[in-house]
Amino acid sequence: MTANAKQALIMATLAFAANFSVWTLFAVLGVHLAPTLDINSTQYGLLVSSPIITGALLRLPAGILCQYFSPKKLFVIQMACLIPPLMMLNHIHSFQDYIITGLLLGVSGASFTIGISYVSTWFESKQLGTAMGIFGAGNSGAAITLLLTPLVIEHLGLEMVGPVFSLGTIFMILLFIWLAPSTEKSAPSLQQHHSQVPISEHLKPLKSANVWILGLYYYFVFGSFLALLLWLPQYYIDVYQLSLSEAMAWTLVFATTSSLIRAIGGWYADQYGGRSVNWSVFWICIVCLFFLSYPPTTMVIHGVEKDVPVSFQINLWFFNLLILVVGLAQGFGRASVYKIINDYYPYQMGSVGGAVAMIGAMGGFTLPILFGLAIDIGGVHTACFMLLYGLCAACMIVMYFAMKSEKYKHRMADALNNDFLLQVRKSNLIK
Repeated sequence: MTANAKQALIMATLAFAANFSVWTLFAVLGVHLAPTLDINSTQYGLLVSSPIITGALLRLPAGILCQYFSPKKLFVIQMACLIPPLMMLNHIHSFQDYIITGLLLGVSGASFTIGISYVSTWFESKQLGTAMGIFGAGNSGAAITLLLTPLVIEHLGLEMVGPVFSLGTIFMILLFIWLAPSTEKSAPSLQQHHSQVPISEHLKPLKSANVWILGLYYYFVFGSFLALLLWLPQYYIDVYQLSLSEAMAWTLVFATTSSLIRAIGGWYADQYGGRSVNWSVFWICIVCLFFLSYPPTTMVIHGVEKDVPVSFQINLWFFNLLILVVGLAQGFGRASVYKIINDYYPYQMGSVGGAVAMIGAMGGFTLPILFGLAIDIGGVHTACFMLLYGLCAACMIVMYFAMKSEKYKHRMADALNNDFLLQVRKSNLIK
């Protein structure tokens, strides 16, 4: 790893962390605003996920732009677009106004695709899993939101959240301009290759079902992580009657560990292959989600002489253990998916990586709304984990058949390369 590559990775990770803190800002603001706005669970899901949809939709266009323009310059422009909506936060009061502002803040979500394109130009394939894992640890920017926002609200007031985060964003822009090396120094031949290739070539891989299957995996490992990050504070308060500070603390543990472990997940993907890591991730998650899905239950066993009441409910400590394991597994999964993308599409990291990131981020928008609908309709708080259990099961079924199909294609290719059919014909002629 060269000095410039190391510096690029550090600055990209810091910039992504700063953007991620803005992208998840409504995870904290939503808890404070819900009582004031008098909204139900579905509306709460829509509120906290409003920044996510914009970020999701912008990830693919941002990835394509990175194939033709400097990712460093795009990073700076993207961060600058956050200043106006952040300053708007202390001038709005209605549910609709917060939704609109959240949509504008969603520009921060495009930072992931830009950062992936920026980092991938500095590293060889055998190092890229680890590098992207380290970059992906920028998800820990959620810790900034979970720690800083309650302090700002407590000591300065809700109206100061926007100005404080806008100052932090301006500082990050200046730091990035000053310290982040230009991509022209990384791999000029690769940059030249990108600029000479027509856009149709970058979009061509998107016709492959494999890209959308990878998007489905990322929908679970990243989309559900993002959805849980937005949903957990209110879940802790409603189900376990924790205080706001306690709910934020436990959510912080989930978000930080899941984000930081991504760097190790990238190394594992380099060593053992992305698909193997992903398969293990799904197995771990589906076991944990089975227990998390089980609602508090009371039943009566009719005995010989008396009725025996039996109650079952996951206590706080067991819940935290299961959530922690799910978060760690998702961290490994997020890193392994992008390792697979680089193995298959090294020259289309912007377009393919952007498409997969877009699908994954859509999970952060759709899942909280589905969580709210499930609770409003079913009346069970654990319905959110029931949905995730079904999603994980679907991913495992798709991956099983995808791996089976790939093995079949490899066997056919080996047979054709070794003139298998020709040998069969010769043996038949001899007979």
